[in-house]
Amino acid sequence: MRTATCSCRKVKLVCVGEPRRVYACACAECQRCTGSAFSYRVIYPKAAIASQKGEVKSWRRIGPSGGWMEQHFCPVCGSIVFMTAEVLKDAISLSAGCLEDPDFPPPQMLHWPERRHRWLCMEGIAGADRQLA
Repeated sequence: MRTATCSCRKVKLVCVGEPRRVYACACAECQRCTGSAFSYRVIYPKAAIASQKGEVKSWRRIGPSGGWMEQHFCPVCGSIVFMTAEVLKDAISLSAGCLEDPDFPPPQMLHWPERRHRWLCMEGIAGADRQLA
């Protein structure tokens, strides 16, 4: 069982079981929404959500593939707790930092490696070894 919380602790999401995948994404949208060089996320089946407390707000955008993606965040502190997407029909993408677990596994892959900051080195992560232009 893992518990994700926002910065002010008003939103809490409890998931059971193991995640399907752990990934990082360096696309421009993930950089903007996190205010960092990449997002670090965990995909859980929606059925793994044991409980959710607190109000979330959301905003939807269209991704590069043409499908929608929706960020769900705390209306008080603004922390993005999870994301849903058209391609994730039965799953959520949880912000790994909200788990506050320094032993949480590293990403298994990096999406949009060509957009990563030149200093970002993710040795051993699938896709991260792609050469930058």
